[in-house]
Amino acid sequence: MDLLRFTTAGSVDDGKSTLIGRLLYDSKSIFQDQMDAIELTCRNNGEETVNLALLTDGLRAEREQKITIDVAYRYFATPRRKFIIADTPGHIQYTRNMVTGASTADLAIILIDARKGVLTQSKRHSFISSLLQIPHLVVAINKMDLVDYDQQVFEDIVGDFRDFISRMDIDDITYIPMSALYGDNIVTKSEKMPWYNGPTLLYHLEHVHVDAARNLIDFRFPVQNVIRPNQDFRGYAGRVSSGIIRKGDDITVLPSRLTTKIKNIVTYDGELEEARAGDSIVLQIDDELDISRGDMIVRSNNVPHFSRSFDAYLCWMNQEPMQVGKTYLLMQTTRCIQGFVRNIHYKIDVDTLHRTSTNQLELNEIGRVSVDTSLPLSLDTYRRNAATGSFILVDPDTNVTVGAGMVRKAVQVEMNGIMMRRPAGGWPDPEDIIMDGGSDGGKKTAEDLVREGHQYLPHPLDKEHGAVLRSPNVKWMPQNISREERERRNGHKALVIWLTGISGAGKTTISKSLERKLWNEGKQTLLIDGDIMRHGLSGDLGFSPQDRKENIRRAAHAARALLDHGFIVICAFVSPSSEDRDMARYIIGESDYFEFYIYCDQATAQKRDPKGLYTKAKKGHIKGLTGFDAPYDEPGPTTFKIDTTKLSVEEAVLALRSRLLLG
Repeated sequence: MDLLRFTTAGSVDDGKSTLIGRLLYDSKSIFQDQMDAIELTCRNNGEETVNLALLTDGLRAEREQKITIDVAYRYFATPRRKFIIADTPGHIQYTRNMVTGASTADLAIILIDARKGVLTQSKRHSFISSLLQIPHLVVAINKMDLVDYDQQVFEDIVGDFRDFISRMDIDDITYIPMSALYGDNIVTKSEKMPWYNGPTLLYHLEHVHVDAARNLIDFRFPVQNVIRPNQDFRGYAGRVSSGIIRKGDDITVLPSRLTTKIKNIVTYDGELEEARAGDSIVLQIDDELDISRGDMIVRSNNVPHFSRSFDAYLCWMNQEPMQVGKTYLLMQTTRCIQGFVRNIHYKIDVDTLHRTSTNQLELNEIGRVSVDTSLPLSLDTYRRNAATGSFILVDPDTNVTVGAGMVRKAVQVEMNGIMMRRPAGGWPDPEDIIMDGGSDGGKKTAEDLVREGHQYLPHPLDKEHGAVLRSPNVKWMPQNISREERERRNGHKALVIWLTGISGAGKTTISKSLERKLWNEGKQTLLIDGDIMRHGLSGDLGFSPQDRKENIRRAAHAARALLDHGFIVICAFVSPSSEDRDMARYIIGESDYFEFYIYCDQATAQKRDPKGLYTKAKKGHIKGLTGFDAPYDEPGPTTFKIDTTKLSVEEAVLALRSRLLLG
């Protein structure tokens, strides 16, 4: 059986502990001695009915005040699945406890009191669930018995919650009306709500698909300890944070960048041929390398970002406000180094999701910050890998954990020796769709656009409105099969390879040879170039700068769609404008976009003239040919350059292939 970790959240007295108690009781997961103890406590307190909330509220203060203060974990199983429940508190002063309990969850249950509707704390916990990238959300409208099981009350709350959650990055949301006190729609269907045709809570928990949320692509192994029982054995112990490793795989050790192969995978029960996320193992390697606690072992063809600076969302958990520039201890996986918050971009109002300027974060506030560290860290974005994309801050004076963070992007990363930087100006990610209102000199604000049915994505390329608009009155629906599932079946990461260069540089030839090589390796590939676009999607466009820009925009969106379906997409376009290439990078996503500059000098390109374009340009039959009478913005030094005047097609393909983070 597989395991589902889920957490409860919501405002005070919404019934979180009672819901868990009812779930355990109705699923027959309570031992008799536990039930006897609860009944005795209730009689001593003068309560007429059994208080099932006492199954999780075990602290004396919790029972006296009838509230949840600390996170309580409970374990149970059904014939279909095993479960770990984290019951988290609802009071605002215990938000930090909620973050702790939800940090490992695959699913979150947000409880809402049917009498009160969506409250601030309900929004706060929903927003935190979104930040923590919890893939599945259940909105449990509880205490329906107190509103006479009214369908209209349920639908009104669902509508209010949908309006709020629409600006967050949560794809799978299920709404269930229930009464935790009486067991309506917890384990069995309620006869009192015949208008509800959805699943019961337990049925949904048993059948929700959780494997896709686990990263089995990026192998990350933080070293916890070196095992040396005798002179003949040296191994490196730890828990696989993500991905899969097999005997014989090529690995790289960070931060030293030394490379070797996996010799053996050892466990208490014997050796394994492979290990995957969640396994506690000892790795033996072929070579004698200096590896110690805090190092990270990764596959050589799939390395994380390596950076001293990164942006993150930070939840502040201490009574003393956060101080910009103060040195804290930063703990990430098994590594502990010094770090400090360089600046706070903004804090987030959880009621409106507006951004507010600030110079400090108070207890339970959430903000976007820039962090600098004394030594480089091996980082993934939290969206891609929670284990290597999360960290905590510890006050060195008190040893108190003061903050929990989720990495959004590395400011500067290095992959296989090639320095890669985000676009100038630091554009927001496509997922960064939090609204920010306010007047703009008569122009439409973000909120105006949203009210008209648009999604607001701030983007410096759109000069008129500062926004990229999607078609109005449409709703984005999540993919039926996730990208992670497709990557797992394909056995490789999906990415977009963007080849740029003047006509005649060799983009088409190299792209076709590269696709053939990857195809022969068993990869799922697809090639898009100018001819394909101009014979179909862009058949209505000319060659003006505006039309060329639109052609690149369409190609980038097509590549993004194919990327989400698990393909390695090879794009070969002149794309002479650096602004257009940055737009493509933005649409596709920084971490999935790999740009290569296919270079040759103009004389060589004109001599090759594979399509006869230079001949026509010299005769005046065509104008605006890049490399002849139209400019080309050369990529910066961070883009890998392949000089086809010096390299053969085979050598160019091998050089390009060696830079790709593929299995």
